Amino acid sequence: MPAKSRSALPLAFIDTNILLYAHDRQAGAKQARAAQLLTTLWESRTGVLSSQILQEFFVNVVRKLTPPLAIPQAREIVRTYGTWIRHPTGPEEIIRASEIIEIAGFSFWDSLVVAAAEKSGAALLYSEDLQHGQRIAGMLIQNPFSDPS
Repeated sequence: MPAKSRSALPLAFIDTNILLYAHDRQAGAKQARAAQLLTTLWESRTGVLSSQILQEFFVNVVRKLTPPLAIPQAREIVRTYGTWIRHPTGPEEIIRASEIIEIAGFSFWDSLVVAAAEKSGAALLYSEDLQHGQRIAGMLIQNPFSDPS
């Protein structure tokens, strides 16, 4: 059974794209929805992520956003969300990612996200890149931008 947070709500793993949208002033409704989701997870202490997510976030916000974030600002965001890392990514997660590749046919990087989310005890994986509603490794994938109807 997935680990529970202190609030007894299920843990939710955040993929890079959700974190990026929350800090992209050009993302419109996606920015608002991503920021709202992160605030909810922060307040309930149920948000989790991995060092891979923070690495991808940093590179993208200082190089690809328009306008890009300043490095010191990006560094502070990484420092803040670093508290959401519950387990370091190691060889076990890489091996598990290779198994997920075989099970689900995901890319290595997406499989490593799933492996890290699984290791963290997350029940939910928020991602725009993976199939909404799919279950993998005991987690439900949810796209927070999908139409609820």
